[in-house]
Amino acid sequence: MDKRDLIISAALKLFVNNGFHGTATSKIAQEAGVANGTLFQYFKTKDELIIALYIHFKDELVEYVSRNTAENADIKETIKTQVLSSLFWAIDNPTKFRFIQQFHTSPYIGQVEQDILNKQVEPHLALIQKAIKQGIIKPMPADLVYLLITNQVFCFYLFVTSKKLSKAKQHETIETTFEMLWDMIT
Repeated sequence: MDKRDLIISAALKLFVNNGFHGTATSKIAQEAGVANGTLFQYFKTKDELIIALYIHFKDELVEYVSRNTAENADIKETIKTQVLSSLFWAIDNPTKFRFIQQFHTSPYIGQVEQDILNKQVEPHLALIQKAIKQGIIKPMPADLVYLLITNQVFCFYLFVTSKKLSKAKQHETIETTFEMLWDMIT
């Protein structure tokens, strides 16, 4: 693992466990086994590091969802695949997902360039808009539908991970809750 990856790994662990303000850059450097100056060679400020981590992990999630989404599936199947892929990525990457959740509820979200946020969200909004135009999803603002879906992913994740469920029961619960979500928006 190179020094940048060590810094990212250490920062992720410390930010999730101690919060953004409760994590000093000196602690990150110490946890990563690098000099404090080395951290600043890669990230000029702690704020820059926090934002870079968010973009990195969010892009990783978006890429995972994209890889698992078939191009020719119908709209319901596509949205279902995206929701389920998001959940399974979150279950497999709990610390990264907790970081994304933490970031979304922090003031840092306002510091991410709008172009970056748009790039991450645009494919989903386009699909939702298409579904609204085709009468599949109820006529409401596409960004509201997107928020409903993404917030439900967070809720599904919290529920499934707070219970001691077998993998089969996790999958069954996720399938059932997706159908409930689908009924709500259609």
